[in-house]
Amino acid sequence: MSERAVLHVKGRILVGPEDVRDELWVIDGRVSYDRPAGARDIRTVEGWALPGLVDAHCHVGLGAHGPVDTDVAEKQALSDRDAGTLLIRDAGSPSDTRWVDDREDLPKIIRAGRHIARTRRYIRNFAHEIEPEELVAYVAQEARRGDGWVKLVGDWIDREVGDLAPCWPRESVEAAIAEAHRLGARVTAHCFAESSLRDLVESGIDCIEHATGLTDDLIPLFASRGVAIVPTLVNIATFPTMAAGGEAKFPRWSTHMRRLHTHRYDTVRNAYDAGIPVYVGTDAGSSLPHGLVADEVAELVKAGIPPVEALSATTWGAREWLGRPALEEGAAADLVVYERDPRTDVRVLGAPLRVVLNGRVVG
Repeated sequence: MSERAVLHVKGRILVGPEDVRDELWVIDGRVSYDRPAGARDIRTVEGWALPGLVDAHCHVGLGAHGPVDTDVAEKQALSDRDAGTLLIRDAGSPSDTRWVDDREDLPKIIRAGRHIARTRRYIRNFAHEIEPEELVAYVAQEARRGDGWVKLVGDWIDREVGDLAPCWPRESVEAAIAEAHRLGARVTAHCFAESSLRDLVESGIDCIEHATGLTDDLIPLFASRGVAIVPTLVNIATFPTMAAGGEAKFPRWSTHMRRLHTHRYDTVRNAYDAGIPVYVGTDAGSSLPHGLVADEVAELVKAGIPPVEALSATTWGAREWLGRPALEEGAAADLVVYERDPRTDVRVLGAPLRVVLNGRVVG
């Protein structure tokens, strides 16, 4: 398109769950709801438009064995983009992906720095592996490196116990979370099991990833503190395979993982019913491929979250939570266009007609 070209998106523009408009214009890469005067070159796209989808737990730059080369990270980001994911909260990566910020054709990334884990208590080559007395210093380091988030590994298998167990003493996480907040960063933590959650939440954590161990007695605590969860149900679906692989060596852990998997939908629905904020995340980048955001939204609906709320968890609500605009006047024109109304059938998200990033049609 020429320098004066504009993009005209018409049909149904889902500015918010109840705010539906007939058209928007993209002028110099920005959203406008006023027809531009004097535009000579207009390209029209028709359909149902949503703000660019959000994957709030995604790992660009991470592979099954640790950091990946730039060309692999680029393919990961492109897979997300082509699936409609235009905003990523990168929940831990050992790779420096700042180069993505200079690419207008790649999704925007909010980084949480590198995972911080206990020594020999996480996947090799993924995290800083440290001891509790080092936690505050490493949290401060990653808070400065990230984009307002820090990622802890809250629990992992303890080989001596033979099961999932907390990674950090209460006093360590209290001090570390306080330091992150002092530096203006929010804190999230990987947690599969039940046992680490109370200490983390009472210490002021902002979010829990996976949260499969969220029990009925903990739900009121999460709700009262406003602690969000990102369930990553497409990842939790792999628990039975993981359990089978470790059963011979860690039978207690395997039984625990199967139990967490069995109750996964009840856990998410009970959290939602209690008013706990729930957001979409896929955990792509370690063992899962990128581009699964539509599958995760469908999983939330299967768990019992109403379709419009599941959409909000990857669009309007997720963007507000992360402090990024949706389709407001003057916002960067990051949007996805679909053939049908995704509010009535979220499976529509799996087949975008057009993907518009920074005002350009990229897919």
